[in-house]
Amino acid sequence: MAIKASDYVWHNGQLVPWDDAKIHVMAHVINYGSSVFEGIRCYQNGKGPAIFRLRDHMLRLLQSCKIYRIELDYTLDDLCQAAVDLVAANKVSPCYVRPIVLRGYGQVGVNPFNSPTEVYVANYEWGKYLGSADSDDGVDVCVSSWTRLAPNTMPTMAKAGANYMNSQLIKMEAIVNGYSEGIALDVNGYVSEGSGENIFVVHKDRLYTPPLGNSVLPGITRNSVLHIAQELGIPVIEQIIPREMLYIADELFFSGTAAEITPIRSVDKITVGKGVAGPVTKTVRKEFYAIVNGTTEDRFGWMTPVPVKQPVGV
Repeated sequence: MAIKASDYVWHNGQLVPWDDAKIHVMAHVINYGSSVFEGIRCYQNGKGPAIFRLRDHMLRLLQSCKIYRIELDYTLDDLCQAAVDLVAANKVSPCYVRPIVLRGYGQVGVNPFNSPTEVYVANYEWGKYLGSADSDDGVDVCVSSWTRLAPNTMPTMAKAGANYMNSQLIKMEAIVNGYSEGIALDVNGYVSEGSGENIFVVHKDRLYTPPLGNSVLPGITRNSVLHIAQELGIPVIEQIIPREMLYIADELFFSGTAAEITPIRSVDKITVGKGVAGPVTKTVRKEFYAIVNGTTEDRFGWMTPVPVKQPVGV
């Protein structure tokens, strides 16, 4: 999906024109992949734009920085306010918000400490990532031949740009073989996640998802699904999931900022359940969209409203 340019990008505390948000070809991030980032959705509800779980996303960004020893001059409140100010200034909603922290232009070499830290926040229009909007049809996926990052190689709890080279291999393999997405296994052969999504398995009215120890990103939408399911009385179990459980599952779905709640129709050409979104998937998805779209109470405090200036005389 092509990026539709907005008016401004937030850069190190200032709003700059979209086309001025540039880095040098010799920036550390270009040569060594030294970046961490977030993906955040801003929805349009009856009261105006509202950003989904903004503080949780920005907290994860700060935690990713900590893991990679990147020191920031900005607090959690600063980063949250930057996103709100940017969405308000660009007047684009619903939209996707992309904060990025990177090592910039300084010195060449693997040592990152002498390269300056640059902080950007961009936002732009973005629609459905997988499948059709709110479709029950689901997507066809495969188990990838590419394994997720092994423990003590690269930290999968950090949302780092370099990790997504692994994701690209998973995604490209799936696409060239006619699938929408790939599911990766961990180094021990157990289910991990998609190229950019967490995964949930419904089996005998119970909801399963791999624990973080299976090289899983601690997804914000994953956490939201856990909260919603528990509130709805759906038993939730975080446990190691063998590959074959994907084939005998009653339902499967992806969760993620981009994917939201996307049902899975088949895995390796084996139909999942009845081949359409099942009752648990639809129940969780319905409640998720009700919260983010403002048709039900935001009882978890997940939505951050964005003040919109009214035209003079209105």
